[in-house]
Amino acid sequence: MSNTYPFAAIVGHDNMKRALLLNAVNPRIGGVLIRGDRGTAKSTAARALAALLPDVKVVEHCRFGCDPHQPTQWCTECQESASGNESLPGIMRPTSFIDLPVSATEDRVVGTLDIEQAIQRGERHFEPGVLAAANRGLLYIDEVNLLDDHVVDLLLDSAAMGVNVVEREGISFSHPARFILVGTMNPEEGDLRPQLLDRFALAVDIRGLDDSRDRVAIMERILEFESDPIAFREKWQSEVTSISTEIMRAREIVDTVSYSRTDLETIAALTSSLRVDGHRADLVILRASRAHAALCGQLAISHSDILLAAQLALPHRIKKGPFESEGLALEELETRLEQVSSDVQESHSLESELEKSDTVKKKT
Repeated sequence: MSNTYPFAAIVGHDNMKRALLLNAVNPRIGGVLIRGDRGTAKSTAARALAALLPDVKVVEHCRFGCDPHQPTQWCTECQESASGNESLPGIMRPTSFIDLPVSATEDRVVGTLDIEQAIQRGERHFEPGVLAAANRGLLYIDEVNLLDDHVVDLLLDSAAMGVNVVEREGISFSHPARFILVGTMNPEEGDLRPQLLDRFALAVDIRGLDDSRDRVAIMERILEFESDPIAFREKWQSEVTSISTEIMRAREIVDTVSYSRTDLETIAALTSSLRVDGHRADLVILRASRAHAALCGQLAISHSDILLAAQLALPHRIKKGPFESEGLALEELETRLEQVSSDVQESHSLESELEKSDTVKKKT
């Protein structure tokens, strides 16, 4: 992919790059929405992420890219092809990058079942859609705020469940739909409905960089890239390879990253104190915390992991509060997190004292 700008060469926008990497480690986080003005590297970052992702092993000849080592997640065709516990042959392929057009319809997204063939010949024929092509890859939606709300709902449902099920006239077909979901939009062109906004696990607001040195670096790198894309990519290849390796290592350990009851109580207390509706944010913060810990090579989440995850998961879910004051979000969030963490520890200490007191009373 010599025409893809290297991820490591993107100047600034650390929160955006971090949110993308966390979803690359664990797509179950639920995707990232990047909001910003034109020309702020939103689409560049999404394409660059796909280019640095490691190759994946898929079932040979499978139209849906099923993982040969995950039979419980196989598509209907792979399940029917396998006999007993016999594994299917696998091959390596690059991670796919699927660009969803704004004009996409429901059938184009989920795929279609040919009812006529089913009735006349008794054969089930399924024509794959965008979700099939995106499985185990990256699904990119530019101007997601201009996409039909119903289609956005379908995409977010599939991203959350990890499977696409199509049913027509009593006939059904299912296939895995596990992908990294990246949506971008320009707020000047309209916003997403709050219900859809909440469905994106992480959200980042970006704008053009103010530091003149950063802006000069952007111009220099883009001109160098346009002059000789291959040489430019070779120049940044070692850093790209390093990031790719970090993602692979993090994927191997993310499900083993541990967390304590105190961590869960701290997350719950934080979202409750900010009056966040629903419980999706709590799970997102936990998953993102584990992904960040794994990316750092840690086997347990820490206070800093929770803080970073909350910074990406909460701003777009809070109607009123500290995040309205630009530039104070992280400081205010850190103060809140320290306060609720202290409250949780104090509560545990009090419970421990009460338990000791009860024990003494019973003995006497």
